[in-house]
Amino acid sequence: MVDKRNRHEAVAVIGLGRFGGALAMELVGRDVEVLGVDNDPKNVQHFSGRLTHVVSADSTDPDALAQLGIGEFGRAVVGIGTDIEASILTTSILADLEVTSIWAKSISLQHSRILRRVGAHHVVQPEHDMGERVAHLVTGRMLDYVEIDEGYALIKTMAPRWADGKTLGALGIRSTYGVTVVGIKRPDGRFTYAASDTLIQNGDTLLVAGETASAERFAEET
Repeated sequence: MVDKRNRHEAVAVIGLGRFGGALAMELVGRDVEVLGVDNDPKNVQHFSGRLTHVVSADSTDPDALAQLGIGEFGRAVVGIGTDIEASILTTSILADLEVTSIWAKSISLQHSRILRRVGAHHVVQPEHDMGERVAHLVTGRMLDYVEIDEGYALIKTMAPRWADGKTLGALGIRSTYGVTVVGIKRPDGRFTYAASDTLIQNGDTLLVAGETASAERFAEET
């Protein structure tokens, strides 16, 4: 079992399906202690010995989660997806147990709204989020796209040809496009912070932050 002294730094992952199982294994790979909880004996057996501790339990039973000491964990992830009722009930119980940081997987926007109402601090919708990201990449000229908040994104794009040989300060990208170049990478180099005196050259890759529409408009300039 996860040591009581370490539970605040450990993560309880409830639901060891594709999402929860992959997340739990990634956390263990980062040297994070993980308590895996699932009501399917096959999943419990599959992850036995691979996670810090794995138990078979009904996460919709408040007593079962209380007995596992889930309330002492600093973070908990509800990886249950298809059983919406179990997902919502589990999240609600975690909130009642006063878990500091509750993450929950959602399968729809309505599901996301309910999860937030019952106490989830963070809601992730993997299929929707990935679909939105890929759509931006397929239809635009961005190399990568991450939505930081609603309507605000961080994108990776090639430097525009018209920027070659000029500094960021001279280009006035922020005043013209409403976005900020926060990082730059030379060909075969690594990303570094960008400043007003940073010189842009053809072949450079830029990290640009700003409102999604503005960032997309800037990417189309490349």
